[in-house]
Amino acid sequence: MIINTNIGSNTAARILNDSSQALQKSLQRLSTGKKNTSLQDDTAGAVVGNKFTAELGRLSASKSNVANLMSYTETQSGYLEQISGALNRMSELAMLATDATKSSSDLVAYSDEFLALKDFIDDMGSKEFNGKSVFGAGADKAYLGIQSDGTAIEWTSTAIAIGSITADVAAAATHGLTTNAATAALALDDIQAAIDDLGATVSDVGSNLSRLESERSSLAILQDNMSAARSRIVDVDVAEESANFAKQQILVQSGTAMLAQANILPQSALRLIS
Repeated sequence: MIINTNIGSNTAARILNDSSQALQKSLQRLSTGKKNTSLQDDTAGAVVGNKFTAELGRLSASKSNVANLMSYTETQSGYLEQISGALNRMSELAMLATDATKSSSDLVAYSDEFLALKDFIDDMGSKEFNGKSVFGAGADKAYLGIQSDGTAIEWTSTAIAIGSITADVAAAATHGLTTNAATAALALDDIQAAIDDLGATVSDVGSNLSRLESERSSLAILQDNMSAARSRIVDVDVAEESANFAKQQILVQSGTAMLAQANILPQSALRLIS
């Protein structure tokens, strides 16, 4: 029995300190929802988690790019629908103009509407989306995503232009509707050719939209899987950590009680010298 050095108290104090630190660490994890609250917890895990976080940010930006491209392509589709309506009406007017019973004033009325629709279709060629031509002459390379190795997912979209359509419409206007039934029939042939060209263009737009939708779904799946992988590294398991928190609480409480007991033990030496 000694009084200068209370070995039991020192040991109990050390163990209590360790339990208190573990309790504080568990409390930080539960309050932040993070498995690693400092680099010393898991340095390698923190590094990998940061890489996943950065890649998730790039994937989010890629999804935004795809959404913008889809809006751009849907804008093309909307304008093409308007062109389709104009061409359909122009074909009706050309067909009406082939009727030999129509008067010259009737043909002039048909021609005025016909030429107004031509101007409308010509105007479609100058439409823009956020400063970018809706019906450009060439295809654009679109970088839609980032793969897990950091390389870009590159796709060259099908060029969407209406030059052939406007050329057919211009040829139809040259023939006109006011001369005779024969020239009106030639104008009708040109409009039918424009309708055929429109069908091919609409098909290209549909293909682009289909590809963009596939890319959007692919990026969403990749983002979900990567989020799950990152979560396993950086997110705390609340159920498991709650159990650990309760354990550390009990250890702190019992350690505090034992430290108190250890501090009392040297007092028994007084009985030997009293």
